[in-house]
Amino acid sequence: MPAPERTTAATQSQPAVAVRRASVVYPSPDAPVHALSDIDLTIGQGEFVSLIGPSGCGKTTLLRVIADLEPITSGTVLVNGLTPHDARLARAYGYVFQAPALFPWRTVLANVMLPLQIQGRDKAAAEAIAREQLGRVGLAGFETKYPWQLSGGMQQRVSIARALGFEPKILMMDEPFGALDEITRDGLNDQLQQLWQRERRTVVFVTHSIAEAVYLSTRIVVMSPRPGRILKIIDSTLPDARTLDLRDTPEFMALAHEVREGLADGHGGH
Repeated sequence: MPAPERTTAATQSQPAVAVRRASVVYPSPDAPVHALSDIDLTIGQGEFVSLIGPSGCGKTTLLRVIADLEPITSGTVLVNGLTPHDARLARAYGYVFQAPALFPWRTVLANVMLPLQIQGRDKAAAEAIAREQLGRVGLAGFETKYPWQLSGGMQQRVSIARALGFEPKILMMDEPFGALDEITRDGLNDQLQQLWQRERRTVVFVTHSIAEAVYLSTRIVVMSPRPGRILKIIDSTLPDARTLDLRDTPEFMALAHEVREGLADGHGGH
């Protein structure tokens, strides 16, 4: 059974995301593949919620359902009170993929400007917004570089700047730092945490990393092996303002242990 959700101040207003009894089943010649089963999840405005679980548990499928990139087989999903399709048309969210997906023939600035220009912004306005967002992710001065001239971590920051360019209320991130080395990943975790502190956008974040989930999140959703179910929802006991030094504290380690135990329970062992 899904874990009961606690009522918080963040969820008393209209939720950013409301998923009710959602299931995803893929047809197959042999037998249907049950990717998600009976998901119930509410994400309040301004929360940072991480989805964590083993490979193939449906974390990315759930994120893609919320983002209108996958259909559900049954149940309902609302994003800021709208269907995912209407929320996408209303540009209610930005999406950051596992790989940066930048156009190599366009400069950093031109990559960030592109969705704004597609939306009909004039070139001068799109450029001003793109420059501002690049500054927010620490890439001022790199506007004329091309993606192949940047490190993997810098490319992912360009991707984040592009997602933030049209001021989405919700930022969805699918393991954006999973392919990066640990030092780069730590730095981007810190930058993302500071960005969330400044702007308090709602973030839905998929990760395999317990440390990353604990460091970034206000709540952690632990998912079971396929078919993906919610095993446990863990409220963070850490202060909102965080630095990487926090990871050495007993409070951090206790929370990480709770997540690890939840994942172990899902596999039927400790």
